[in-house]
Amino acid sequence: MDRVMHQNQNDLPAPPRIIFWLAIGIFVLIVLAGIGGIIYYTSGQRLGALIPYAAVVGALLPITAILLAVIFRKRLPRYFLPGMLILVIVLFAVGVFAAIFGYRELPPRYQEEVLSYAPFMRSLMRPTPAGGVVPTIASTSAISPEELLAMPIGGAAPTSPAAALLEQATDEPTAAPTIEPTAEATATVMPATIEPTAVSALPTDAPISTAEPVVNVESAVSRPPDARMYNFRHEQQQWNNCGPTNITMALSAYGWNQDQTFAASYIRPNQEDKNVSPHEMVAFVNEQTFVRAVWRIGGDMELIKDLIAQNFPVVIERSYTPEGYDWIGHYQTVVGYDDNLRTFYLYDSYLGTGANGEGVAESYDTFDNNWQHFNRTFIVVYEPSRETTVAQILGSRATPTGAAEYALETARAEASANPNDPFAWYNMGTAFLRLGMNDEAANAYDQSRRLGLPFRMIWYQFGIYEAYFNTGRYSDVLSISQTVINDSAGNIEEAYYWKARALAEQGDRAQAITALNSALRVNPLFADARDILDTLNA
Repeated sequence: MDRVMHQNQNDLPAPPRIIFWLAIGIFVLIVLAGIGGIIYYTSGQRLGALIPYAAVVGALLPITAILLAVIFRKRLPRYFLPGMLILVIVLFAVGVFAAIFGYRELPPRYQEEVLSYAPFMRSLMRPTPAGGVVPTIASTSAISPEELLAMPIGGAAPTSPAAALLEQATDEPTAAPTIEPTAEATATVMPATIEPTAVSALPTDAPISTAEPVVNVESAVSRPPDARMYNFRHEQQQWNNCGPTNITMALSAYGWNQDQTFAASYIRPNQEDKNVSPHEMVAFVNEQTFVRAVWRIGGDMELIKDLIAQNFPVVIERSYTPEGYDWIGHYQTVVGYDDNLRTFYLYDSYLGTGANGEGVAESYDTFDNNWQHFNRTFIVVYEPSRETTVAQILGSRATPTGAAEYALETARAEASANPNDPFAWYNMGTAFLRLGMNDEAANAYDQSRRLGLPFRMIWYQFGIYEAYFNTGRYSDVLSISQTVINDSAGNIEEAYYWKARALAEQGDRAQAITALNSALRVNPLFADARDILDTLNA
């Protein structure tokens, strides 16, 4: 019997030649797909576009192999089909482990794209950096919290004419005392290799107003109970690109026809850069378009409603906590409000346009609570012919000093009402800094750290570096900048910049140069870093 079975096995006809060529073809396709995927990945394209194709190929290959084994089972060795099934299972298990390992090593923007298709993968991400807060401080400040709440700041700055809007408040670093100061700039300067866009790049029939409307400065009385702007073009953001996307949406109200990629090339050329500051977005508008923009801290909801009622696009910076995620910074474009419903309507580059394209609805309380985390920062985009109207609506906040004084009084009131609110104390520190009160600013920042801040807070708001630097606390600058560098995988250029500044003050020129080169790696358009680097290298 054994001899007969052995003979029958040897008498099996050869497998069809088509199986051989199919195997060769599949192998070649896998190799080509792998090469193409690597090229696609290294070119910075969106990884999410490949996921459906990878899923289809991953499913079809084992199914095809098993079907062929079943169809030609009589012409194959007895154990071929079980062996095929075992091989598929083994390859699947290996693929799962490889996918988990590869996913954890992907840059964050690719991880986020994968999550949009497979939310369960979030559980496989590396844990949030230890602590989840800005490093706390235990030392006693020279100025008590009670003194900060009562600190006199002098008289209010007079309301300036519309030309005062050209004076931009800035979070950009100031020049180091021991380094030749550079000319003050309101935003990053374009390198010689990037030419400014001509106005002709915009539609020739863009709606530019020539008549200055009459504005009632008591607009809170005459303002309608609801208003909405409809002339925006929504755009879904790419990874971590809410800044360029929202300024693009605001510009679309005036006929701007470029997309977020164009804005990002001037604002955020490195796709891994985790922050875009308001002054960078405003500089892009003022230098690359035919309209203008201004930004301030210390906004309030009544001011936003006044601007919307007068058809001025407004972008706000606020906090956002996506489901299953933690605290991050985010930009949104305000498109309307309704006092009866106590609701703002927002075009969100991440969440979309809401029901019927009217905007994502958010209650006044939620809007203001999240906006407070960024000192109620806002950007107004306007036509040059309407600059006087913007100045009238802003009132004392038309100047950076007036806005800082308003923000300080707001933060003081909130800290008095809730002394355990770390955001109120941080906002107070930023306002003190804008008013030139460095010691008070540093002590207010200390109090916010004692109360506990989200660790990403100093990814976006850099006044704490400047206050500590200006008061000679270089070790604190080095401590928080290194924490940010570690937590952000080295993708916050301002952290490297302030690290370099502190190192230079301590006489470590070589390490300062290294840090500045790292800042320019993250953002090659960071003009202040390049200026100081050139000075150190001279």
